[in-house]
Amino acid sequence: MAASGTRRLTARPVQLAIATLSVLVLVITGFAWRSVDSLESNLATTRLGLGGVKDGAVDILMVGTDSRTDAHGNPLSREELASLHAGDAEADNTDTIVLVRIPSNGDSATAISIPRDSYVKVPGIGMSKINAAFGATKATEKQKLLNEGTPEADADRQATQAGREALIKSVADLTGITVDHYAEIGLLGFVLLTDAVGGVDVCLNNAVDEPMSGAKFPAGEQTLTGSNALSFVRQRHDLQRGDLDRIVRQQVFMASLVHQVLSAKTLSNPGKLNQLSAAVQRSVVLDEDWDIIGFARQLQNVAGGQVKFETIPVIDINATTDYGESIVQVDPKAVHKYVASLAGEEPDTGSSTPTVDPSTVTVDVSNDSGIGGLAARVSETLSAEGYGHGVVGNNTGTSVSTSRVLAADADSAAAKSVAAALGGVQVVGDSSLPSGTVRVVIAADYTGPGSGSASTSADPTSGILDPGTSPTPAPPGPAIDASSKGAKCVN
Repeated sequence: MAASGTRRLTARPVQLAIATLSVLVLVITGFAWRSVDSLESNLATTRLGLGGVKDGAVDILMVGTDSRTDAHGNPLSREELASLHAGDAEADNTDTIVLVRIPSNGDSATAISIPRDSYVKVPGIGMSKINAAFGATKATEKQKLLNEGTPEADADRQATQAGREALIKSVADLTGITVDHYAEIGLLGFVLLTDAVGGVDVCLNNAVDEPMSGAKFPAGEQTLTGSNALSFVRQRHDLQRGDLDRIVRQQVFMASLVHQVLSAKTLSNPGKLNQLSAAVQRSVVLDEDWDIIGFARQLQNVAGGQVKFETIPVIDINATTDYGESIVQVDPKAVHKYVASLAGEEPDTGSSTPTVDPSTVTVDVSNDSGIGGLAARVSETLSAEGYGHGVVGNNTGTSVSTSRVLAADADSAAAKSVAAALGGVQVVGDSSLPSGTVRVVIAADYTGPGSGSASTSADPTSGILDPGTSPTPAPPGPAIDASSKGAKCVN
């Protein structure tokens, strides 16, 4: 029994991954849904208020959850849970995060994988692995709501929304894009989609026999279904780059799925289209402002060769934090540049921030965080950037829960410059301050420079332990596409 329980716990993250990959295929090839009249009316949706900023592409964030309910909140049957080998414990980490970038002309799509251990800035938490943004935020918010007397169901719903928003913000900060649409997928999606397409073609360079994942396959091309498909994409042991090589496995799996869905045998088969539609309706939550049928029509010209799968650039796949946690180290500036290039755009470098000579700005810093010495560290950080050293001490005014930069004029170029130097802190107008005065109030939410937990775009190594060895970088490799050339052979 113990061995079985361990195996179930190990399988969960990968099942999340495959559920996500499965529905990604349906989104990219969504024009096939035009013939399914009931699809849109039966989709589960959530209000997120996304989009609104034009950046040359439509950007869709796809994430996976290990929910034991379907997209509409109905519990999965015992038989369904058993088929998923999901175990009993439910967690909310999003171990697969894929950003789908579709240029405005709608003629291509790139699915960009973000390693689950990418060490990034998470709102309200500080530096963290990106896969914890959803779960950690949800847990904190839910406990807070329960303590305030909010009923369990309402607390869970509101906390889930907070988790989604934190993950969306984390991905947006890392990639430099504005998330336009959101899709969240439960465990059941993988099984339903695999059943609908009748198996997935893959190819291995060498035979594998890896007991941790159950991956035992011969070399060469083969068609995988059910548990075999799960083993193929969950293997990370005995692979040179661990999780990054597992991402490659997932990408070739996705590419094969896209090719099969785009094939005439799927698009011309009403039964298969109905199965695909049913899979989406049961296992997907979309943002409510997404006109999925209209979006699908925009993608009618996408062919397999124009659907590509890539991974963000990585500084070090074997990095460690200063407290010993294994992470994947990334540089947001490099990621911004890479993601922008996929839509033929230049990355947002923050040029909208007014140019100010720091030596002409004196900054007072007040500590309202409860963290001893934080105001002094922030002041020292600003001084190192050339800003004038002002009054530093504890906040004696009204207590605040969010950090802010105060100035008599909220549009002050000096205040905006200081806010940018602190990682994008909010600027708030305060008519009681003399003209030209800039005051920073640091609350407990602060994770910017000087916090001790932040990694700035200027120094992506901040907070990372140097193990005395050279980093193991992972620049984006050749794109994997969904053309008809056959399954790409991988390790």
